[in-house]
Amino acid sequence: MISPRLLALLVFAASISSCMTAYKESVGADTQEVFNRVFLTDFNMAWVAAQEAMKSMRIEESKVEAGFIRTQWADNTAEKNFIDSFGASETHLKAQYRFRVTVGKGFYNGKPSVKVTVQKDQLVQHDVLEGWKPAPTDSIDENTLLYRINRLITIRTKISRLEEEKVKNAVESTSF
Repeated sequence: MISPRLLALLVFAASISSCMTAYKESVGADTQEVFNRVFLTDFNMAWVAAQEAMKSMRIEESKVEAGFIRTQWADNTAEKNFIDSFGASETHLKAQYRFRVTVGKGFYNGKPSVKVTVQKDQLVQHDVLEGWKPAPTDSIDENTLLYRINRLITIRTKISRLEEEKVKNAVESTSF
């Protein structure tokens, strides 16, 4: 059983967060979440991993110098309208999204590191007269993309270590 104090605290926390989002929207602040992760690798490996993780999407802009990738708008109306039979969520006339990924160089404890940032822009249209409105994201796609990038970096790092060991063993076994 939930104690009354805990229940009151949860209700208070929920009301503050919803009020803050409404306040941010009223003053025109950016309410979209940005997801990021720091990887202990070099920029080139992280850049290749980010591009490979996004290879199933159509890329609109890709700038290596700026460390920026943006996809084209993709239609996800079917996914947004996939609702529970008992759910009270509304349907959308149209829905579209795109990803913006940045890869930035840095150092962490004296080692080269890379910060990968993922942001998903989601727009929905409820009816013909309303126009496009930004919609909050459920953070699943952003975290999935960061996970893919992480796995690709891990795999590439292991492959490069194995290749280095193979070359080292080949050089040591050669007698001149």
